[in-house]
Amino acid sequence: MENIQDYIESGILEQYALGELSAAEQATVEAQAAQHPEIREELTQVQQALGFYAEAHAITPPAGMRERVLANVMARIAAPKTSSTLRADVDAVAQANSSTTATPAYVPQPSAAGEAVVRPMSSAPMPAAAPAGRSSWAMAASVALILSLAGNALLYSRWRDASADVVALQNDKAQFATTTTVVERKLGDLRQENQVLRSDEFRAVALAGTKTSPTAHAKVLFNAATHKVYVDVRSLPALPADKQYQLWALDKGKPIDAGVLTVATATGEGIQHMKDIASAQTFAMTIEPAGGSASPTLSTMTVVGNI
Repeated sequence: MENIQDYIESGILEQYALGELSAAEQATVEAQAAQHPEIREELTQVQQALGFYAEAHAITPPAGMRERVLANVMARIAAPKTSSTLRADVDAVAQANSSTTATPAYVPQPSAAGEAVVRPMSSAPMPAAAPAGRSSWAMAASVALILSLAGNALLYSRWRDASADVVALQNDKAQFATTTTVVERKLGDLRQENQVLRSDEFRAVALAGTKTSPTAHAKVLFNAATHKVYVDVRSLPALPADKQYQLWALDKGKPIDAGVLTVATATGEGIQHMKDIASAQTFAMTIEPAGGSASPTLSTMTVVGNI
């Protein structure tokens, strides 16, 4: 078992002691108690506490009540019955049932004129009765406190589990929303790429590899009317982390920065929208430091193509 304390605080031991579990659940509790001394000790304390609670609330009939009730009934049976005697029978039985161990302290008796008669006092209640009552009430209060603490622990455990479920649900919801956003963005990019690739307004300019990279291939999609430029990589050599491919447009021999390629674009994952170019006759791509350069490094030219 991973956490014995959580099992003890779950309230299942109290349910076992109260007989609220099924046969299979009872067998599981007994197996856990046999395997773990902490669970066995806690189960014993719960059972003892419930036993004390039952004893504290048990009602013991007063001594001699059975004999008094039987004597009254037999005497009434022997006498003729009238409405008044029937009513007296009922009152007598009720009085017998509600009587306690206390007896009158003094019962006056008839005596001859001028003669003082002293009757013995009945025995006083035992002094130990009051402390015993207080002990029973203290035990009952202790049991009630134990049951209350166990109930609170069970409620806290269930609240904690519910809170964890809510947090997990919120995390799943946030993750689903993030995934949905990413998918929608990718769908939007695919729609845009499809429109560019199928549009007659864009002119495709093939960029072939140079002597330094003869197997490199790329394509530029240029719209002379809107000045929009897209690049579509077919094959480019991999670069270190501190280098990037940069696209250049040559207008009358003057190089114009068209932007740097992202890592995804350089590996062929979709087309990339570059900087707008008003006019160009040639497009070329060089290897530059990360972030790009103000002017091209001609010795690193990888692909080039004329419109």
